Amino acid sequence: MDDLSRHLKELEERLFDPAVRTSKQALADLLSAEFREIGSSGALYTFRDIVDRLVEGEPDGISRTLTDFELKMLSGTLALATYRGARRYPDGREVRTLRSSILRLEAEEHWRMLFHQETLTQ
Repeated sequence: MDDLSRHLKELEERLFDPAVRTSKQALADLLSAEFREIGSSGALYTFRDIVDRLVEGEPDGISRTLTDFELKMLSGTLALATYRGARRYPDGREVRTLRSSILRLEAEEHWRMLFHQETLTQ
């Protein structure tokens, strides 16, 4: 895994951290102001929707993992990240997803997520 791939994977993993997920500033550092997400429910979310929803918090004890990370450069400033995600709840329930993100190199050489989509898998 090259340095950029490792860096972008780390950015994706930061979004799994409950401290990041509940911080408006941390989310603004990771998500573009133009961010859009198609969630596993099929709903479309904007930057504001996601920030407001995540800052409210989630139940304690949820853990997330990322595997099979791959990166494809779409241009010098756009990257497509694909991977598998798993969300585990304290009761043992697990939700698995295929995920894709488009990240963009923005001002001051800072990568931010522009688009994200989750698809439920078994």
